[in-house]
Amino acid sequence: MILMMRKRYWFFIFSITLSSLFLYHCTKNVVTGRKQLSLIPEGELVNMSLTEYDNFLKQHKRLPDNDLRVLQVRNVGNKIKQAVEKFYQQKGLSKELELYKWEFNVVDENIVNAWCMPGGKVVVYTGILPITQDDAGLAVVMGHEISHALAKHGNERMSQAMLAQFGQMSLAVALSQKPQETRNIFLAAYGVGSGLTLLKYSRNQEAEADKMGLIFMAMAGYNPELAIDFWKRMAAHGGQKPPEFLSTHPSDETRIKLIQEFLPEAKRYYQAQ
Repeated sequence: MILMMRKRYWFFIFSITLSSLFLYHCTKNVVTGRKQLSLIPEGELVNMSLTEYDNFLKQHKRLPDNDLRVLQVRNVGNKIKQAVEKFYQQKGLSKELELYKWEFNVVDENIVNAWCMPGGKVVVYTGILPITQDDAGLAVVMGHEISHALAKHGNERMSQAMLAQFGQMSLAVALSQKPQETRNIFLAAYGVGSGLTLLKYSRNQEAEADKMGLIFMAMAGYNPELAIDFWKRMAAHGGQKPPEFLSTHPSDETRIKLIQEFLPEAKRYYQAQ
């Protein structure tokens, strides 16, 4: 009985601590307004991304600058970048992008994935290009992944993971005392890995990235309706998946339904170029 009371007491203390951390360390998504845990200053994550991005490119086969696939990715990426800057300027939030030094690279690996680190450091794998098929498909992927970074979803996931593993240890202390564990958390938080990691965020985060990505691709001159075709191709490629209630991300049917519901809003931003 006493042991049970002690467990309840410490659970209560942990819950209060977690609630307090959330109240004092949260940010708000500029599109959805959702509050999210953010224990790590974004500037520290941007500095970390500079090192990790360079390390990644040195360890993987990056396509040369004159490769047509690189030119395509950078063309689409720069249009999304310009759309993001315009959107943030309209919202009076340009200061949010001060730390962004955009880079777009293609890695020659048969992996269906793409990701964006803090500060706009983007990688697209050649394995996803047969599914994107064209510029519009690429705009869906890059808009989606860039939106994860802009919405600080990686910060949210890393904050949760570090709190669970290290307590309230700062990023600088974690890097000095547990460097490899911290790097692993960082890479996992931003989807730097293999195998359909486009789908590994939570349902809320995925929905936010879908909505923001649709707006950015529309502002960049790509028809947001084409996002449905892309996600149908992704669904066909993904094969058998667990039921939605067993998964942290929405089912393909749910995702497409939510995208269809948001399309009227996204199309307000669309002007064909």
